[in-house]
Amino acid sequence: MTISESTKGYALGVLAAASYGTNPLFALPLLGAGIDAYSVLFLRYFFAIPMLALMMMARGRGFGLRRGQVLPLIILGLLMALSSLTLYVSYAYIGAAIASTLLFIYPILVTVIMAIGFHERITRLTVVCILLATTGIGLLYRGDDGAVLHPYGLLLVFLSALSYAIYLVAVNKGRMREIPTLKLTLYVIVFGLFLFAFRFQPSTFNILNDRPLLWVAAFCMALFPTAFSLICTSAAIQKVGSTPVAILGAMEPVTAVAIAILIFNEQLTVRLALGMLLVIMSVTFIIAGGSVTQHLLRVRKMFPRLRR
Repeated sequence: MTISESTKGYALGVLAAASYGTNPLFALPLLGAGIDAYSVLFLRYFFAIPMLALMMMARGRGFGLRRGQVLPLIILGLLMALSSLTLYVSYAYIGAAIASTLLFIYPILVTVIMAIGFHERITRLTVVCILLATTGIGLLYRGDDGAVLHPYGLLLVFLSALSYAIYLVAVNKGRMREIPTLKLTLYVIVFGLFLFAFRFQPSTFNILNDRPLLWVAAFCMALFPTAFSLICTSAAIQKVGSTPVAILGAMEPVTAVAIAILIFNEQLTVRLALGMLLVIMSVTFIIAGGSVTQHLLRVRKMFPRLRR
């Protein structure tokens, strides 16, 4: 039986989102072994750089930058690094399942930023989605036993989502639009690495050497949520378009939640499940409306369009 191009595209879109959602699978063992978030992210970024560089060389991409592109890339690198850092630190306060779900509000934040900063019209659908997301967050804030989630953890994951939303808006503006996404991603990670390099703990190598499987986790953390996810996303967009792939991004928090519950034994109550569902639904609806799709998936220029 021949598989259609659209079926392949949807499958690749699911793989892209699911692979990006594996962050907790590889990060939590490293954090649990006593490696601090700065050092964990240093490893992720450090291993991702040669992977992305090899992808660029395989596609014949150049590494050169124009003078006016360097400073914006440094700023974008710091934004991405801040988003990664606050997310990983939040795991210790509110758990990976809730943190990954709350991070998924970034498309709504993109919409709000575009409305406030660039005077884009907010539709009724956007308002409804914001209300749905707010309701979902309210349910996540307090568990079935009445316990309130750690406010510092909530603040951290909100800062993570906000930093990423600002990053997504910025890469679609001005001179950044001239840079192919793969090159842009490489330099963002290179410049973001400096934030973690200053706080990297040399004792990390002792921990990794004592438990060799942690080396595998560090390598996979760079491979699957970064390089593999980018490749699948690009291929999926070429086959089915950016909007369906953006909607399939809902698999990101779903994957992260499943990993947190099944592997790391985090608790999922009815109230939390309903809150997560509302957040995921609200973001899916707002993406389906088409107003933020171009900001969420700027990978069209990563590879040349495939010829049939």
